[in-house]
Amino acid sequence: MQFDRNIYASGKGKIREAVLHADLRFLIQHPSPLRVLDIGGGLGQLNREFARAGHSVVHTDLSAEMVEAARQRHTDEGLVAHYEYHVAGLQNLDAVLADQTFDIVLCHAVLEWLAEPFAALASIQKWVRPAGWLSLMFYNLHAKRMANMVYGNFDYVTNNLQVRKKVRFSPNQPLDPNSVIQRMEQFPLSLYAHSGVRCFHDYLRPAEFNLAQLIPLELAYRQQEPYRALGRYQHLLYKKESS
Repeated sequence: MQFDRNIYASGKGKIREAVLHADLRFLIQHPSPLRVLDIGGGLGQLNREFARAGHSVVHTDLSAEMVEAARQRHTDEGLVAHYEYHVAGLQNLDAVLADQTFDIVLCHAVLEWLAEPFAALASIQKWVRPAGWLSLMFYNLHAKRMANMVYGNFDYVTNNLQVRKKVRFSPNQPLDPNSVIQRMEQFPLSLYAHSGVRCFHDYLRPAEFNLAQLIPLELAYRQQEPYRALGRYQHLLYKKESS
């Protein structure tokens, strides 16, 4: 699949997986079986780490092609028994999930594709059970601007990062991390961890780095400012109040 080649199989995808795995390792390694909801799970690259550890996963995605490809991959890996699959976008999940809640809700690279991303936060957090966890990752407005300045795309920046024709794999609505954090304060959630994803990678030319050397540095500085603020994506891990 083109999406797999462009995202998951690339250096960008490998860094993203490394950062998310590092932030979520303690939950992946949780000794008791947990229920995980993955909103916009794509090909299931990250949620399969939970399945491998014995947790159960509800895998959802708007694309039927993505869901079927994920199911086939999980079948090939002997993990499919840990999964439940649904073809549904975030806006349709109420009909699928009803009043279910989960120990962990993953919502990665979804908000920036929505017309009203902040309105979706209320729905997302309600599926987290008391004392559960919400892993939220989104495209960073400031990093997009910074990268385009580095690349010399001054007209694009002057035009407020808008183009006449949308690029297929370019998110519609990059978000201001401070705005997201402020909006999340209305919910019974506490920010547990905040990481930048690809704090350095996107400012380098391909010939300028070795991925094996870069990933440890991405991990080392992902939660340190000013580097965190430059991450192309921002990962926020929240814990819900117990009652």
